[in-house]
Amino acid sequence: MTTRDITLIALFAALTAVMAVFPPIALPILPVPITAQSLGVMLAGGILGAKRGGLAILLLLVLVAIGLPLLSGGRGGLSVFFGPTAGFLLGWLVAAFVIGWLTEKYWDGLSFVSATLICVVGGIGVLYAIGIPGITLMAGVPISKAFMGSVTFIPGDIVKALVAAAVMVTVKKSYPIIGQAA
Repeated sequence: MTTRDITLIALFAALTAVMAVFPPIALPILPVPITAQSLGVMLAGGILGAKRGGLAILLLLVLVAIGLPLLSGGRGGLSVFFGPTAGFLLGWLVAAFVIGWLTEKYWDGLSFVSATLICVVGGIGVLYAIGIPGITLMAGVPISKAFMGSVTFIPGDIVKALVAAAVMVTVKKSYPIIGQAA
């Protein structure tokens, strides 16, 4: 791991943390807010790749765990890992890794369409597959209600996937990071 790698990891952890500045949008049907931070997760994996993207999100989660208020709404501390958003926080780590792995795998042919599909699979599919059971486990919400409530997030998450894909393709053309030593 080079100084450049460490800098990129810290930069994307900070970028994802800064996205907490956008106020969360609370939904009456679920105790999980809509936030901009999942865009940071998609960007970390899609621009840095699996290892560095996953480490960027891991760094963010460690900083949150030690009490820094880096989550939307100024939340931080261990308690967030024992609440309704716990599954989504764990899902961020896995999503960044999966997005990064898929981006690395399809790097040579990466287009806006393939980058969008990668963000949808990793940033929505994987994230929901971990986050929805987390709501059920931590908030006692029936899985069917957690699933139906999460459907309301999909349009916003698709917009985030489109934005992330556009940035990924632009970075690939102008300043490719993936493909360089990780």
